Amino acid sequence: MVAMSISASFLKGGSSQSVVFFLGLYMMAIGAGGIKPCVSSFGADQFDDSSPAERLKKYSFFNWFFFATYIGSFVSGTAVVWVQDHYGWAVGLWLPTLFIALAIASFLLGSSKYRVQKPMGSPIVRVFQVIVAAIQKWNAVLPYDDSLLHELPEKTPMAADIHKLQHTPVLRFLDKAAVISSTEDPSDSDPWRLCTVTQVEELKVIIGMLPIWTTGIVFFAVLAQFSSTFLEQGRSMNKLVGAFAVPPASLASFDAVSVLIWVPVYDRVLVPAARRLTGSARGISELQRYGAGLLLSVLVMVAAALVETQRLALASAHGEGQSSMSILWQVPQYFLVGASVVFTCVGQTEFFYNEAPPSMRSLCSALALLTVALGSYVSSLVVTAVAWLTTRGGGPGWIPDDLNDGHLERFFWLLAAMSTLNLAVFVYCATQYKRKTVS
Repeated sequence: MVAMSISASFLKGGSSQSVVFFLGLYMMAIGAGGIKPCVSSFGADQFDDSSPAERLKKYSFFNWFFFATYIGSFVSGTAVVWVQDHYGWAVGLWLPTLFIALAIASFLLGSSKYRVQKPMGSPIVRVFQVIVAAIQKWNAVLPYDDSLLHELPEKTPMAADIHKLQHTPVLRFLDKAAVISSTEDPSDSDPWRLCTVTQVEELKVIIGMLPIWTTGIVFFAVLAQFSSTFLEQGRSMNKLVGAFAVPPASLASFDAVSVLIWVPVYDRVLVPAARRLTGSARGISELQRYGAGLLLSVLVMVAAALVETQRLALASAHGEGQSSMSILWQVPQYFLVGASVVFTCVGQTEFFYNEAPPSMRSLCSALALLTVALGSYVSSLVVTAVAWLTTRGGGPGWIPDDLNDGHLERFFWLLAAMSTLNLAVFVYCATQYKRKTVS
């Protein structure tokens, strides 16, 4: 942020301004890659699972974590943008730089009181050790008794810091990584040739979560529309509300507002009601919450398709370049986007945190965040494929420059169908999923 602010304040034009500006952007990407996978896991680690009172607070943590995140989104999309428009980019960039400095100071002030998980080495290295060891022992014979597989003895100093996982009878070929050969000394073995049962089970947990992980990609491909095709739809609508012209991009703030409304409603109304009905302290499980969000994503696209169908009908009836339909009709679909985020994104974060082995929580959070990026790529791929297929006969296609000549509603119905199929796949995967078991 300092680099970007300097580029706007002191470097006016020329290659030096571009170099410093892009240096700031790339440093921001690296910084976000470090912060985002770790901050939610680190925050949840501050609660003591052995205390029933703290465990209840931990259930609410992810809700309020997302609440705080979307307060930031709302402030940046309204107040900071207003400052940039009225006082210029220099002031508009130094302001969030100040926020980052305050965030660092706040983080450091609490550093003496944080609970910190003892690092167990790179989780990626641990995963590859299992794969390499299993391949090297491809011809090894699995013992008839699973207790003969390699595991750290209870009295080993390192064993006290490891959350041991029970052996599971799935993906048995990976168990070969824990087979002790006649020439190996378990107390002094190469981890690239002999792994512990817990290490093998960590990889099994990650593999088991992958089918559910993939459903997040389609979800975020749908969510990508609120910053792309939804804006195009808004530009083709009547943007006047009284004497004020509503910028289509500003409607995205309804997404943040929706999240800020739904988090308290979910945490203070829906969860207590669910607790009374189910008798579970959590209310509803992470996967049930995730599935509810996927259902809402279907409704997002249905709402957008219905609005676009009506918009086209009015534009055709009046013969106008711009529909007489008010842009405020987009508000429900943006509101549903926020609701789906509260259910799916928070449920996804909870699921990966709770199911991940303690040594791999940040890695699994990173995997969850990766679905956001992959969803954007899938969205671009679908748009490109639709544009190519629908313009092959020389027509304007579904998504032309002038939406009145196209059929954007068909594209929205396509995404609604994709979301419905994605929901069905998720339901199947969720019913088949076996939760990890800690020893």
